[in-house]
Amino acid sequence: MILQSLYNYYQRKPDLPREGFEWKEIPFVIELNRNGSVVQIEDTRTTDGKKKRAKSYLVPQAVKKASNIASNLLWGNVEYVVGLPDEKKLADRKNKGKEGDYRERLKEMHEAFIEAIKSLPPSCQIDAGVRAVCAFCGDADLAGLQRFGDSWKEVQASNSNITFRLQGDTDLVCQRPTVIDAVSKLTAKETRDGVCLITGNPDEVERLHPAIKGVWGAQTSGANVVSFNLPAFNSWGKEQGANAPIGKHSAFAYTTALNHLLGKDSKQRLQVGDASTVFWADKPSPLEDQFADIFAEPPKDDPDRNARALKALYESPRQGIAPVKDHQTRFFALGLGPNAARIAIRFWHVGTVAELAKTIQQHFDDLEIVRPSFEKPHLSVFRLLLATAAQSKSENIPPNLGGDVMRSIMECLPYPNTLLQGTLRRVRAERDVKYSQAAVLKACLNRQVRSEQTSGKEITVSLDHSNINPGYRLGRLFAVLEKVQEEANPGINATIRERFYGAASSTPVTVFSNLMKLKNHHIAKLENPGRKVNLERLISEIMDGVSDFPSHLNLADQGRFAIGYYHQRQALFSKSTDAKQGD
Repeated sequence: MILQSLYNYYQRKPDLPREGFEWKEIPFVIELNRNGSVVQIEDTRTTDGKKKRAKSYLVPQAVKKASNIASNLLWGNVEYVVGLPDEKKLADRKNKGKEGDYRERLKEMHEAFIEAIKSLPPSCQIDAGVRAVCAFCGDADLAGLQRFGDSWKEVQASNSNITFRLQGDTDLVCQRPTVIDAVSKLTAKETRDGVCLITGNPDEVERLHPAIKGVWGAQTSGANVVSFNLPAFNSWGKEQGANAPIGKHSAFAYTTALNHLLGKDSKQRLQVGDASTVFWADKPSPLEDQFADIFAEPPKDDPDRNARALKALYESPRQGIAPVKDHQTRFFALGLGPNAARIAIRFWHVGTVAELAKTIQQHFDDLEIVRPSFEKPHLSVFRLLLATAAQSKSENIPPNLGGDVMRSIMECLPYPNTLLQGTLRRVRAERDVKYSQAAVLKACLNRQVRSEQTSGKEITVSLDHSNINPGYRLGRLFAVLEKVQEEANPGINATIRERFYGAASSTPVTVFSNLMKLKNHHIAKLENPGRKVNLERLISEIMDGVSDFPSHLNLADQGRFAIGYYHQRQALFSKSTDAKQGD
């Protein structure tokens, strides 16, 4: 189903590379005259933030090398194209006493590059661009390259991909019409030795599928969704790709589509924790463009991007337009994670555009909670995950959590318990409840109540005076006791929160009796009689019906304690509540 959906996406995208070609970043282009002499070395890189980004060109598809020597056609790294060593590799081989073996391998690599060009049909061999490259390789015009000093040193030091352009042309040599025609005819040859699992049609079975690149944490050289690289994975005497027969054309289509979705400039890619998430639809849909903006952290130069995307989604029912009205178009979301040389499928979701629009709205409704004016109204998935991370660092986000959260969002399932547990651990460790943590706890607990279909009360957006849950009440009480202490001791460095939050939220009976006695001492220090009365009245209202402090609060009630504390703190510091309470 996944491969078939990617295959269909490739078919509806005419701008994707045709079979036998791919987009590749080429940092340096060597310009040759018709005699094969070097005219210049063009640096295609541009500054992208703090890094340099190479320009992408449409080139013949890379050969699956594994550990063998196999050259790409008319492009490759310095080792293949020029036969010169990678300086880092050379130093390493010298230290190991294997310099001779490495230089012999370099010779074979360069010969493979030349043989790939010679394998082109006669119509290509008389092409001016191809002849210039052959002349360059035959004469090994190293002196011509070294004339460019620092530029050539940088090329050689980085062992970058390089290719060729004929002087006066705008296209590369590998983009000349005769080369494109030859590559297209070569890929069109079929042996039809099997039946493709994707199309059901006879086709040549792909032995090694093209590499998938762009999955965060996976090998930089690429990894595979379908791979049989050890005898233990084979069955019935079949080898490698024959164990899951995918046709050559279908393998190219699905890998090209997936690499396009995972590309650096893709608008249909979202990084959620360690899950690289891509999404697409059966046909063009506004949700394809909005999905990443809705869930991603907005860029610094456009902080309201996700708010605009979410507003458009919420307004679509009122306007009667897509995506909410689209019950026909299917929408796909695929979460990928690193797993050595393979790619792990973290989640796979299929539903209509209208169904997904509804679950997205439900997700943000569940997260909605009263907030300080300086906080953003809509939390990205990344900020939700950071609620569980020590020191709010992305590297401390628990593995697999991003994929689990996205699956819960799209399928409208309860959020994973690890999200609730991790958030509560951070709250207890930091002895404070942040806006993002309160929103996560509210969403987790409300979905839990909804899924279990219990009589439990869902948590409201703001302070709920009617909520009699022990955890919620005690959280409110703790917030009021802290406020009393702060007003009795202006400028105090550490409040009861720093000392007692963990015990108060898990084993209330051990601390609340002493805190209530301490409260009497603090209230006695207040100079405003009206304020004393209002605070005592608020405490009495919260304690109404509470005869004893519980010895233990379970995990869900610890979450309600945190939200009760957060709600009450927000209410105490809001102008309307302060006025109501006599400040």
